[in-house]
Amino acid sequence: MKVSTTLKWVTGGLEAFLAIPIIGGITVLSLAYAPLGILLVLHIITLVFSVQDGEKKHGSIWGIVTSCLAWIPILGWALHTVTAILLMIDAYGAGKKESEYS
Repeated sequence: MKVSTTLKWVTGGLEAFLAIPIIGGITVLSLAYAPLGILLVLHIITLVFSVQDGEKKHGSIWGIVTSCLAWIPILGWALHTVTAILLMIDAYGAGKKESEYS
């Protein structure tokens, strides 16, 4: 499995966790918004690996936007949800494509 695919699964899972109403918000607030900064860095790293591997990059771009705007309550929830879905679809598609070539 490519590094970009693994990173998409990881960042997609983290985004999905933060999209859980109340629990995600409490996590972000209790850690002084640090999860948003950490995810911003992870999305940038995932984007770099996706470009190197020639994989889709829109999930990572959405993740970067989400990390910058997720401090807005309802918008943050919606962005986390959309980003999680996009990243997991990308990761599944990339993994499926890799298994066809094996």
